[in-house]
Amino acid sequence: MSTDPKALAMDLEALLHHDIPLTRDMGLRVLAWEGQCLTLGLPLAPNVNHQHTQFGGSLYCGAVLAGWGWLHLALSEAGETGGHVVIQDGHIEYPLPVRGDAQAICPAPEAAVWQRFLKTWRRHGRARIELQTYLREAGETQAAVRFTGQYVLHR
Repeated sequence: MSTDPKALAMDLEALLHHDIPLTRDMGLRVLAWEGQCLTLGLPLAPNVNHQHTQFGGSLYCGAVLAGWGWLHLALSEAGETGGHVVIQDGHIEYPLPVRGDAQAICPAPEAAVWQRFLKTWRRHGRARIELQTYLREAGETQAAVRFTGQYVLHR
């Protein structure tokens, strides 16, 4: 398996489009996997609501997938390919509307959190991690949506 960030990003997008067909209809794209930070793109047109802003369900889906994708890529880079990632719990806040294309961003958790997760996984074959994701309108710096997700990796 490649460890090249661009190849991993392309592989993740292909995986999402194949295994979760909704992501194709949403126009979801993997924009970047750099410095242990994943950025997904959600265009407005296929995700628009009656207010001409991004549909809350699409934003939720993008937030969940950014965390799921982050964990998938981080595990690949760590050489851990034998498990299944699922979302166990999530909480979302929508402080601002997203009036254009959106970016869903999942930065890496603290290094100690990640190392504890890997140690638990390797020892027990099951581990959970909380990831923070935010969405912003493309070209903006302020978070329009904040998401906290609890992800589980199991055999």
